[in-house]
Amino acid sequence: MSEFGKIDGLSGTSTAELLKQKSKIETGGEAFAKHLKSAVEEVNKIQKKSEIAVADMATGQVKDLHQAALAIGKAETSMKLMLEIRNKALSAYKELGRTQL
Repeated sequence: MSEFGKIDGLSGTSTAELLKQKSKIETGGEAFAKHLKSAVEEVNKIQKKSEIAVADMATGQVKDLHQAALAIGKAETSMKLMLEIRNKALSAYKELGRTQL
């Protein structure tokens, strides 16, 4: 790169580099969607285990009351976390909608 492309030892970004970064961002969005989907599936599994624990407690088939209580508490905490993540995502989406280009 020529001397004109450098400012204080930094080089300018070419169009090709910007296009590569854009494709990485799109891939990052897909990766985010996969992570979000796996997190929702994990919360669903935890909720199902909690439902089984509650059913076992109701029918008297519970083997370990402590483990059942932990499963219920874990399900409650994971659901609260998922709801907070949803609320933050909706808030960010609404903020982007209000942004003027």
